[in-house]
Amino acid sequence: MNLPLKQVLICQNRTCRHQGSQQVKAAFQQYSLEDIEIIGSGCLGECGNGVMVLILPEKTWYWHIQPYHVELIVNQHLKGNIPVQQLLDPKFHPPEKAD
Repeated sequence: MNLPLKQVLICQNRTCRHQGSQQVKAAFQQYSLEDIEIIGSGCLGECGNGVMVLILPEKTWYWHIQPYHVELIVNQHLKGNIPVQQLLDPKFHPPEKAD
């Protein structure tokens, strides 16, 4: 049995659900992504910042995600391995400071 290389967790708990998490999950599911599992998860502990999306195993946190963001995340991050900087949750991915 082959395990997926990546997992995309989309919070489906109450607050994220009210912010459109079911539509975000459906948008991810429209793509045929080999070795990537799309999972509707329970609460990811970031209520009020949703829709929250967590990509594993690298632990990339995206916040305030809407269905129109999904294509960019799929093409740039899931296919190109480059996180989408403008959608990263700054709590987990603080902006780099210029010296």
